[in-house]
Amino acid sequence: MLSREANYSTARLVAEGEERGHVVEVIDTTRCYMAINALSPDVYYDGKRLPRYDAIIPRIGASITSYGTAVVRQFETIGTYCVNGSTGITQSRDKLCAHQLMARHKIGMPNTAFAASPKDTDSLIGLVGTAPLIVKLLESTQGKGVVLAETKKAAQSVIDAFRGLKANFLVQDFVKEAAGEDIRCLVVGGKVVAAMKRTGAEGDFRSNLHRGGSAQMVRISKEERELAVKAARVFGLKLAGVDLLRAEAGPKVLEVNSSPGLEGIEKASGKNIAGLLYDHIEAHVRPQPVRRRKTD
Repeated sequence: MLSREANYSTARLVAEGEERGHVVEVIDTTRCYMAINALSPDVYYDGKRLPRYDAIIPRIGASITSYGTAVVRQFETIGTYCVNGSTGITQSRDKLCAHQLMARHKIGMPNTAFAASPKDTDSLIGLVGTAPLIVKLLESTQGKGVVLAETKKAAQSVIDAFRGLKANFLVQDFVKEAAGEDIRCLVVGGKVVAAMKRTGAEGDFRSNLHRGGSAQMVRISKEERELAVKAARVFGLKLAGVDLLRAEAGPKVLEVNSSPGLEGIEKASGKNIAGLLYDHIEAHVRPQPVRRRKTD
């Protein structure tokens, strides 16, 4: 497992794998380095070449997306089965790219606009709709860098402030009827295995559990299930957290997360998500033969 954090998700994946008889190693992604050549492309770690692993579970943090996906790409080059590939991680992490990809595949989402020039601010707001609006940094995670602008004047001020910081951002329609709630669908191997409704803390429009939100199990419709599966498939992700908003016009995809946390959804649903992920890996991976040294 490629991970830099000793958190619930990492611990659960290690414990579940070992309980099934697998050898699970947690590797700090930033301490990997690579030999890039045609004859023997390899990944090294702390001065040693890493063995040929049967499978890799990438848990790539947002702060190291570029280097982390390079390491995943190296494992792909070697032929290791990667639960989530480098392309899917990169595309889902880049919010502008993600929205363009979803638009190409006709996946419903809130009206979204992007521009570089400050001369386009009013037109940008007009493309999305009327206030309130969401202004969201492209690099935002866990609800950070996401601002609700209640009025057009407030939206202009936030946009000007972000531009002053030379930050890249999206402007997005605020789905009022969602009322600070969203649905996290956990997709494993092309199936929604669990879903939870997340509700923002008092007075907060963001429903992220990291920001004090709460979660409970929820039943989702066939349309919501199919939309979550399609979104994960578009990014080529075998493990994905797909966040949906319940809008009057139907469900909208808010975000696709390639490294979803397991704690909230395991506790809300009562399901063994880590076990379901290993079920998928075991069904799709043929163990590498053990290399034995020749003896005289």
